[in-house]
Amino acid sequence: MARRLPKHQVTIVHYKYEDKWICVCNCQHDANEIISLTGLLMLGSILSFISLMLLVMSFASPHWLVSWQDTYSPFKNMGLWEFCFSRFRYPNYQFDDLFDGCHYVFSKTYFVIWEWLLPGWLMAVQAFMTLALIFSCSAHIASTMLLVRWPLNFTFRYQWQILSVCTLMNGLKSFCLFLSVAVFGGQCWRRDWMLYPNFNYLSWSYAFAVIAMFIGMAATASFYFDAKRTVGRKKANSNLVVQMQSHGSQIYI
Repeated sequence: MARRLPKHQVTIVHYKYEDKWICVCNCQHDANEIISLTGLLMLGSILSFISLMLLVMSFASPHWLVSWQDTYSPFKNMGLWEFCFSRFRYPNYQFDDLFDGCHYVFSKTYFVIWEWLLPGWLMAVQAFMTLALIFSCSAHIASTMLLVRWPLNFTFRYQWQILSVCTLMNGLKSFCLFLSVAVFGGQCWRRDWMLYPNFNYLSWSYAFAVIAMFIGMAATASFYFDAKRTVGRKKANSNLVVQMQSHGSQIYI
């Protein structure tokens, strides 16, 4: 007797030989399903990589907030970790020192105005961006393991768990990026922070963070659907093995 499960194209044949039931299984998954799964994994990995590259450029570049060139403002541009001024004199500093050029925010040059440069909301943005970068790197490492199938036994055995990790890491990255761009976009024009806020505008580093957030959301969706299909296929295979074992003592697959 023979049975066919059309979803996975499985043929099971049982026959009796020397008072023992022998089960022979011819298993062949749907080629379209396998291609779709591979496509989702590849798509999610590509999107995750693009998002990581944009995040790195946004994280390291000093062009989150830029002053319009025609305004001749002493403030020129800033990033998460660097501020640029042109002969800027801080009004609340009692000594007549000029801050000129681009310097690391924690450098000795900006030590006297460090509290003014880094209010609490900007430090929160730095923290969220750092977490987003960590989550993005973790997701990319996990997706690369699945793409190259290394280590082989581990990736095959825990495929849906690794996909779940990719989904979670990309989701957390997108959430942290959302908090970063929302907080920075809402607070960067505060008059108690940077002088002449109307002379400034959000530049390409900020835009890269926004784009990385949306691409990260798309990568999250790709990994989620791939993990969901992988779990469904694993359950179907487990049910198939149980059905085969219930018909005989010897099984050949």
